[in-house]
Amino acid sequence: MQARDGPWSTQAFPCTIWPVGVTGQSRGWSTTLRVLTANRLVTMSNPFFERPILNSPYECPRRHWELDADGQPTQKIIESRRKANFITPIPRPRQRSNSPASGEFVLDEGQGLSSASQQYDAAIIDSMRAEVARWRSWPNPGEWQVTPETARLLQHWRSHPFASVRPFFCQVEAVETAIWLAEVAPQSKAGRRVIERLAAASKEANPELDRIALKLATGAGKTTVMAMLIAWQAINAARGPGGKRFTRGFLVVAPGLTIKDRLRVLMPNDPDSDYSRRELVPADMLDDLGRAKIVITNYHAFKRRERHELSAGGRALLQGRGAPLDTLESVQRRLGPRAHARPGRPLDHPEFRDHRGGRGAHP
Repeated sequence: MQARDGPWSTQAFPCTIWPVGVTGQSRGWSTTLRVLTANRLVTMSNPFFERPILNSPYECPRRHWELDADGQPTQKIIESRRKANFITPIPRPRQRSNSPASGEFVLDEGQGLSSASQQYDAAIIDSMRAEVARWRSWPNPGEWQVTPETARLLQHWRSHPFASVRPFFCQVEAVETAIWLAEVAPQSKAGRRVIERLAAASKEANPELDRIALKLATGAGKTTVMAMLIAWQAINAARGPGGKRFTRGFLVVAPGLTIKDRLRVLMPNDPDSDYSRRELVPADMLDDLGRAKIVITNYHAFKRRERHELSAGGRALLQGRGAPLDTLESVQRRLGPRAHARPGRPLDHPEFRDHRGGRGAHP
């Protein structure tokens, strides 16, 4: 650290930090930071910004920058993969003692997005990572404890010479984790313990609905992961009919129409299908994907809608002094009896049919 315009003092000053070359609007980070204190300009080197990326996106992370208790870099490199943890890369807000809700939101440092009850056990993530890494290291596919179709897909994703961008490690690891939970974990005591912990957590948070979340960073390529998961399930279901472990029916729910349109690449019959365009599936397995039943919709399709258009006066007249009128139709009414079809059966309803099997196709 070097001081300019006067000798350096240990006296504390209110200061502002900005990247070199930034005036007015931000133009990007540099390896050197300038600190403007009350009466001097200080220039300092920051190795973290000089080399923030330490690992290849195609390999398991082996190093990481150490962060302090406030989530700020200590400039020290740790020779191991970072453990799962909750990190908020923004300054902690000032505590307001008069606020009755002070400390209520803990994951986003007071921004009101998450609460303490939504925190999950990060230790189980590290334990699953270790189990999946140990399983991944087995060199003989015959010992992977998966179906031949799954083994073929794993070999393809891990070592195929892709013509364009190959799947990132985080994408492959996400699918590997799902495969390990479904096919490998039930065959070992350690795996069954993980399944029991996940089942207990899901039962507490989502009664009667088992959920497993694969959490990837923004931009990591979640659509590719969905395509790989669909391929794994659909191909196994097509080549092993009658089994209960795999399905060829899939419901993809998007948060809006724009993303819904982008997800058309999940349709095997789409001209821009990820399965063929990105070589996610071996050529001889593509026909098996054609038997998949895929529904892509957005969450608005599940909102309750008005069955009858009533004015405020008409509603008050019909209601009288009785209980409030319930004129909203349920999802069950709109989807019909198929809404409770057994797992593996697609939702068959006119509202969804236009999105099955590709553009305009109705398998």
